[in-house]
Amino acid sequence: MSYGFTSGFAKDLEDMIALKAIFGFSEATYLDRAKDFDRHCSSGHPDADRVTEPIVISWLKAGMSKADGTVHRKAAFARAFGRYQRSTGKDAYVISEMFTAGKSIFVPYIFSDDELKGLFHEIDLYEKAGRELEAALLSTYFRLTYTCGLRPNEGRLLKRSEVDLGSGEVRIVNTKWHKSRSIVMSEDMRAVVRSYAAMRDASFPENGYFFPRPDGSPYTAAWMGGKFRKFFARSKKDEPSELLPPVRVYDLRHRFATANLSRWLDRGIDIHSRLPYLQAYMGHKELAATAYYIHLLPENLVRSSGIDWDSMNRLVPEVELWER
Repeated sequence: MSYGFTSGFAKDLEDMIALKAIFGFSEATYLDRAKDFDRHCSSGHPDADRVTEPIVISWLKAGMSKADGTVHRKAAFARAFGRYQRSTGKDAYVISEMFTAGKSIFVPYIFSDDELKGLFHEIDLYEKAGRELEAALLSTYFRLTYTCGLRPNEGRLLKRSEVDLGSGEVRIVNTKWHKSRSIVMSEDMRAVVRSYAAMRDASFPENGYFFPRPDGSPYTAAWMGGKFRKFFARSKKDEPSELLPPVRVYDLRHRFATANLSRWLDRGIDIHSRLPYLQAYMGHKELAATAYYIHLLPENLVRSSGIDWDSMNRLVPEVELWER
């Protein structure tokens, strides 16, 4: 039976549904999602005939504005289809069952260079009458989160005593997994932080938080996230708001990790020997959490580089994929 599939996956989609029917499943179990996947691939991946991670992630992103249940079902279909293609001998990507294990689903969004430039341009344009400190705070907070690969809460709840403006050392204390670590800012970032700190000290000379709000308490994660999404939307003025991806402050941390990995690959550096350093810098509990970022890099980059994929794939199933 023909279902009208038009992508490079047409035959495999038809064969999988036929196989499921032989085993007693109704074709309706997969058909709607198969058609949606086929339409997505026909328009966005016309030459593809093998499931890859970028294809799956882009398809899931297309439904992120819908209910979590929709994305759960799409992920389940992508997993089943990937397994089917593997059974036929294709090197297909199979999305981990951990992907939808939690109550919320987060898909990392990796900003391009141009997107990152546009985003920070809008952040730096922010003005609010009588709130000059707020503008400087936002510019500094988002830059520190990105350039140091911080978890959003690590920067948001940072204490004044944990930042050494002289050495540039930032002490992340008792964070996730109840671990602490020290990182060092770049010279450029240190200059930005010093400038902001001078403004902050004039308004809050005694406050213990590095990024205090007017009442002296730290800003909430919801407030920071709302500002971040508005800045991103302003940087995409030419795109319909309903088509914009649901970005999060955490995506700056994802970008930090993938940017470092890409730079090492470009320079021909042994990426396996560097992963433990990145793991320590980012505060990951397991090396698998760091190794997972390799799978978010452009496929043509990683496939053409000297990566021991057998070793990487043994690590990845252990990772807490979308840590918060």
